Amino acid sequence: MNYRAGFIGLIGLPNSGKSTLMNALVGEKVSIVTSKPQTTRRRVMGLVSGADFQAVVVDAPGVVKAKSGLNLFLHEEARDVISESDVLIAVLNIDEKSAEQLDEIIKIVSEAKKPWIAVIQKTDLPVLHRPQILRDKLSKFAVPVLQGSALKEGPALAEAVLETVKSLLPKADGPLYDQDLYTLSSVRELSAEIVREKCFEHLHQEIPFGSAVRILRFNEEDGPVVKLHLEVLVNKDNHRAIVVGREGSTLKKIGTDARKEIEKLMGRKVYLDLKVVAKRDWQKNPGLMKELGYVIPKS
Repeated sequence: MNYRAGFIGLIGLPNSGKSTLMNALVGEKVSIVTSKPQTTRRRVMGLVSGADFQAVVVDAPGVVKAKSGLNLFLHEEARDVISESDVLIAVLNIDEKSAEQLDEIIKIVSEAKKPWIAVIQKTDLPVLHRPQILRDKLSKFAVPVLQGSALKEGPALAEAVLETVKSLLPKADGPLYDQDLYTLSSVRELSAEIVREKCFEHLHQEIPFGSAVRILRFNEEDGPVVKLHLEVLVNKDNHRAIVVGREGSTLKKIGTDARKEIEKLMGRKVYLDLKVVAKRDWQKNPGLMKELGYVIPKS
């Protein structure tokens, strides 16, 4: 049997549409998606299993350059995904204002010396000349180039991408993980990410980027209702007031939207308790960064 299995890394700029493509490939929501850049912070892994292959699709944070704090983690996390993947997909969004930034993604992926393809994303947008410009740039690499909109035509684009990349995966004796799974993230991790997604949706300016979510308690054993106690961390005291909102209105919206989605995820009723805590410069606190999972273990 010619079975293939391996890791596929999605590499692109912040807000390039990687997470939307990831969810389309898996056929389930495993990566949170917002209109704001840098929504994805940690790698998220989804599983796609077929009769003759299993792809572990890894949604990496958008490629950024930084020397410290959370942005340094994002930079290192993306680089780590590149080094550990068997196949790479360069996700190139046509709404990127800087052609040089897209050139950098192509350069990074091509220099990794691994099998790769390019996916030109967001072609539903009215920038008709840009896909051809990118195709001309990619022609010298002799790699497959696909294009489409994961938002508008997700299933069709996902099918084309999977059909193209599965032959690039390493040969294997069988699947790497249980074929009934669609993600390697735990329900705890997914719940915290859903809350963070709702913070991005309901908050503006720099506040979402300076926030994080950590789990205080997660109890799904005592009774029919799952009890979640989570904490939203922000950088400044005045940011805390904004997240809470007048008479708690903003936090209530965040909590209500998050609870409904977590209930859908778990198939059970959920009691969600959210608190907001100001931790000045939490991105510079090694202990907190490690607790939140924003540290790459050194081998």
